[in-house]
Amino acid sequence: MEPPLGGGVVKPHSAAEEQADNLEDDKTTRRWREFGASVVWADAWPSSAGFDLISEALQDEAQKKDAIKKGGNIFAFTLKNDKAEEQSWYIDLKETGTLGKGVAPKGKKPNVTLVLSDVEFAKLISGKGNAQNMFMQGKLKIKGNMMAATKLGPILEKAQNKAKL
Repeated sequence: MEPPLGGGVVKPHSAAEEQADNLEDDKTTRRWREFGASVVWADAWPSSAGFDLISEALQDEAQKKDAIKKGGNIFAFTLKNDKAEEQSWYIDLKETGTLGKGVAPKGKKPNVTLVLSDVEFAKLISGKGNAQNMFMQGKLKIKGNMMAATKLGPILEKAQNKAKL
């Protein structure tokens, strides 16, 4: 099995860990626990766990084919963490059903780029956030084909289902 893209490890949140929340100083870990998962990070990008969930969902060939059929685009995500650093990831649902760091696979361009914070991305992946509301509130910016962005919903649902397992 490949290591997670961002170095994060997602594991189910146990009742025993609930008490540790009071002692935990890592704001990122607490934020992700609010969404039902404990996260241990090797870097400053909590959103990596969300991309790991999407990548894991795309490992199943049937789900990958379905995602390519429904997505039909290359989606880029430019996220900003709490240190005001930016990082980009892509999901190629036009041809390969792969996910990686960067704006797009080598030699390709994204059809749509979503720009948002790590915190807002965590809400999208967990199902606690609504992309339309985030867009209207200015928390989500869309560059490129705005209609393509609407095709991302079913793909995010696959990640949400993985997170609930």
